[in-house]
Amino acid sequence: MDWNNKTAANVKAIKPSGIRKFFDIAAQVKGVLSLSIGEPDFAAPDKVLDAMKASLDAKETSYTGNSGMMELREAISQHFEKRYGVHYDPKDEILVTVGVSEGLAMALLAITEPGDEVIIPDPAYVAYPASVELAGGTPVFVPTYPEHDFKLTVEALEKVITPKTKAIVIGYPNNPTGTVMSAEELMPIAKFAEEHDLIVLSDEIYCELMYGDAKFTSFAKLPGMRERTVIFNGFSKAYAMTGMRLGYVCAPREGLAPILKLHQYAIMCANTTAQVGGITALKECDDDVEAMRQEYDRRRKVIYKGLCDMGLPVFEPKGAFYIFPDIRCTGMTSAEFCEKLVQEEKVAVVPGTAFGAQGEGFVRISYAASMDTIQEALKRMARFVDKYRSC
Repeated sequence: MDWNNKTAANVKAIKPSGIRKFFDIAAQVKGVLSLSIGEPDFAAPDKVLDAMKASLDAKETSYTGNSGMMELREAISQHFEKRYGVHYDPKDEILVTVGVSEGLAMALLAITEPGDEVIIPDPAYVAYPASVELAGGTPVFVPTYPEHDFKLTVEALEKVITPKTKAIVIGYPNNPTGTVMSAEELMPIAKFAEEHDLIVLSDEIYCELMYGDAKFTSFAKLPGMRERTVIFNGFSKAYAMTGMRLGYVCAPREGLAPILKLHQYAIMCANTTAQVGGITALKECDDDVEAMRQEYDRRRKVIYKGLCDMGLPVFEPKGAFYIFPDIRCTGMTSAEFCEKLVQEEKVAVVPGTAFGAQGEGFVRISYAASMDTIQEALKRMARFVDKYRSC
């Protein structure tokens, strides 16, 4: 059987994840200090684990409704309105998903037809363009620049808009850069979306992880945007529940209905036990989230100072748990830098090109690792940069 010949063309056209590809390379080297994967080094809060254990002891292993447990959707609704000032009806405007990735994939399948274009800032999370392509659309990349802290601008959007454009995918706080956009900076994007009648797919998974004086604004909170915005969020990052694969989608009922239709056939429902944990997370774990946020902030300051001290240009991230230094002073490409660093110093970071062409000359470093790991990795990186510095 020639499986390559039988594989769908749009699947063959998709590049493997640059994150996982490099993670596999690093995994072959013993004793590596990994700053490559965006996964908290914390366990989920004890209250979450206890709730899940109790649910299993009670033999609660049946399907839930397709949209998720009503108690969880009510908790999401209350949490979102309290924190971010936007109300979604738990009955038909909230869908519980298997992580943000499933929600985004279902949403793009629901809105995308052959020939449709979807704008994606560059650099951005690796799943965005792949999800667009799998849905039959064309990802259109709009460059963002380090001199503007990789923030999206209307001027850049105007250069790529066409009659075929249907949607924009954004994600702030940003993976891989740690960029945050304020309400004032997002307003021109909102007006642009309204002017061109675009859907906005807003990935807000890192909204709880903000630092310094940065303030998070949900895109749906902006004037006129709730009706055209689909919000994606979940429990992986702020609650350290990555392996539980629990996310949610919030959208106007007319926009959520086709996403739910696809979810019904592809997924049925999110994991029952994880949903029980999600209820407890939202209702009882604010203190745990804040403790983790404060620790990430402490690590952020250490890694930012360490990179500055070794002479790598880098802006201070204001959200998520990533930093995106410029490594062009070594004369290497992003991939060369990462491959040499893991081979010579046993430190794993991710090439910026995994996130788009604008990532060339940069690497993504995750500070969702222990302080000991970060401090030792910085020592090794400083030695490596000094060895190869060419400017």
